[in-house]
Amino acid sequence: MDNPADLRYTSSHEWLRLEADGTATVGITFHAQDALGELVYVELPEVGRQVAQGEACVVVESTKAASDVYAPVAGEVTAVNPALADAPQTVNASPYGDGWLFRMRPSEPSQLDALLDAAAYAAGPEAG
Repeated sequence: MDNPADLRYTSSHEWLRLEADGTATVGITFHAQDALGELVYVELPEVGRQVAQGEACVVVESTKAASDVYAPVAGEVTAVNPALADAPQTVNASPYGDGWLFRMRPSEPSQLDALLDAAAYAAGPEAG
C-alpha cells in the first residue's frame, strides 16, 4: 500500500495529517500495522493529556506483540478514536482512514517541519 502524500511520517512508523483547523490526526502506518499483525487491543491517551515529541502515548497489542506508539510532535490530545475500543482491528483494515488513533493540537508547529514526507518515509532510515 502506498503512503499517502498528504501525510507526514516518523521513522518509528507514525503518520500525522494536519487538519484545516490546526489540529493533527495521528495513526500508525500500513507498514507498522502489517508488522504487528491483527490488533486485539488499543490503549489510547486521555483527552487533555500533554505529550512531548517522541513520547510513548498509545499502546497497541496484536496477536504477536505489544508496541508503543509515539507522539510525532508535542501538544495536547484533543480526541481519541472511540471505535477502537470495540474494533481495534479497524487500524489493520484502514490505517490511514477509520483506523486513526488520536487527534492533537500541536504546541510546537516547527516540529512538523522535521517530519518525513511520503517519499522520505518510503526510502527508509538508510536514506536519511
